[in-house]
Amino acid sequence: MIGCSLNFSNGSSPIILCLGAHSDDIEIGCGGTILRFLDSYPNTRVEWIVFSAQGRRADEAKASAQDFLAKAGEKHVIIKDYRDGFFPYIGADIKEFFEQLKLQVNPDIIFSHNRNDLHQDHRLLAELTWNAFRNHFILEYEIPKYDGDLGSPNVFVHLDDNICREKVELLKRHFMTQDSKDWFDKELFMALLRMRGMESHAPFGYAESFYARKMLFNM
Repeated sequence: MIGCSLNFSNGSSPIILCLGAHSDDIEIGCGGTILRFLDSYPNTRVEWIVFSAQGRRADEAKASAQDFLAKAGEKHVIIKDYRDGFFPYIGADIKEFFEQLKLQVNPDIIFSHNRNDLHQDHRLLAELTWNAFRNHFILEYEIPKYDGDLGSPNVFVHLDDNICREKVELLKRHFMTQDSKDWFDKELFMALLRMRGMESHAPFGYAESFYARKMLFNM
């Protein structure tokens, strides 16, 4: 598989914007990639926004973000409390938030939901991400779920065993409210990482995967 590399120089300070509809979405979708990126670029500034989390879920989201972003040079974590499951019906309020956000941050990379995700909240965030950031590098991550909406991603980030296990351990440690759900287990998370690693011939066997609608190759 032909690879391409980010053109950030050593010592540079890239800006990453991570968007998640719910507490744990970002971590599940791109947590391993964030951990690897911060190992490579410790001066990174990360804007981390969770749109729906209240009570214990908000506490979990804050604590998890602190651990996943422990190596970031600068981090800003925002936890909103939009109503879970109702994003399409309160879309004007969320749209207004995006209109303010795009004036405040000019990220090098944006991680957001996949436009074909069958969860209505996820789809709306994917749509608004592209509405607000039309000239940015956006990677859409995937969330395994009962709906069975996993597709064929076209961007892969190879991960080693240590990063994969760190990601899964942090998920299990921080999101205790989800522990009773039959899909929230180590085997599922590792299985998806392994499958995407197989698809991309990952040297250590694991990868996270993304959907990129637009990419510019500079020769």
